[in-house]
Amino acid sequence: MQFLRDMLDKAAPLFEKGGKYHKFHAFFEAPDTLLFTPGQVTKGSTHIRDGMDLKRMMVTVVAALIPCVLMALYNTGYQANLAVQIAGEAAIRDDWNTALFQMLGFMPGDPTSHLSNVLYGALYFVPIWITTFAVGGHIEMANAVIRKHEVNEGFLVTGFLFPLICPPTIPLWQVALGIAFGVIVGKEIFGGTGMNVLNPALTGRAFLFFAYPAQISGDAVWIAANNTDGFSGATWLGKAAAEANALEAVSWMDAFTGFIPGSMGETSALACLAGAGILIATRVGSWRTMAGVVLGTVGMALILNAVGSDTNPMFAVPFWWHMVLGGWAFGAVFMATDPVSSAFTDTGRLLYGIGIGVVVVLIRVVNPAYPEGMMLAILFMNLFAPLFDHFVVQANINRRLARNVAG
Repeated sequence: MQFLRDMLDKAAPLFEKGGKYHKFHAFFEAPDTLLFTPGQVTKGSTHIRDGMDLKRMMVTVVAALIPCVLMALYNTGYQANLAVQIAGEAAIRDDWNTALFQMLGFMPGDPTSHLSNVLYGALYFVPIWITTFAVGGHIEMANAVIRKHEVNEGFLVTGFLFPLICPPTIPLWQVALGIAFGVIVGKEIFGGTGMNVLNPALTGRAFLFFAYPAQISGDAVWIAANNTDGFSGATWLGKAAAEANALEAVSWMDAFTGFIPGSMGETSALACLAGAGILIATRVGSWRTMAGVVLGTVGMALILNAVGSDTNPMFAVPFWWHMVLGGWAFGAVFMATDPVSSAFTDTGRLLYGIGIGVVVVLIRVVNPAYPEGMMLAILFMNLFAPLFDHFVVQANINRRLARNVAG
């Protein structure tokens, strides 16, 4: 690490303003600014509104994501080992991940081995994580070179979020395509970090969903194992949409802790709750947004429970199940609270969160063909976040004008 810094210091005069290679300044500064705090912190037109710089903010979010990352490693391997234990060798995937796992002296099928679960899960998660940073990070640096500005830490969080919302068996070329679309279309075309209207990670995930619906729709159980007669079927949200009382076959506590199939980092509401505590304690994430999502979900679920339906079993799903299935918890904590694409005002954040909670339940219940809904609900409300702020600010202006007139 010190050698890298020494080399960068020696080369610095060549890349500084007026230097021979100034146009490549941002590209060669990137490793240093990502690893160390520069002499100058973020200033000017950015979404940061207090003394915290962008690096500290992004690192805090990454720290809050660590419980979800650990659960992604463990549960991915656990679900694969469990599938092999139940269905036999027919459930063992014929891919390089499993081949490497066996070369290391392990054999799929032992969900009681913590080391086996973590290692098997890591062989699926880590390649997706590396691909995300390799592709997305280079796109960020290329845009910095083109625009002739410094590379910031804006991609750091996106680089962790995107792998966590992917299924473990997603092809790496789809990972590269999805993160490239998310960074370019969801962020860079708006001007880069702090200027994007949509969440980049969700934009990339939405692109993959619509581009490859048969593989990314979530209709099949997402585990690092082959679907066989002994271990196959839809996700629990899909089963709840297809038949009444389907959720009686799964423990709510298992769903809360995350020991169910799904996208790698989204299954554990408990891990998301731990992350929420870090974000709220450090004031990096808005508790108003999270509370709004909860209020909207509870209110709309209770209304639809009361309305009921003889043909759609999703009407009967209570709010406490909505909160532990799919990407609800992960979205409420880490996606909805994105400080760039969410509302800025306190009241606006609450209304924005309520809107997400209402829309996600409506999508899940009214459109059971796509029972997830959280991703689309957040992206939809991203578009209305500036409108919430506009009305809140305008209401404050009107109140002040009224007080001045009365005075």
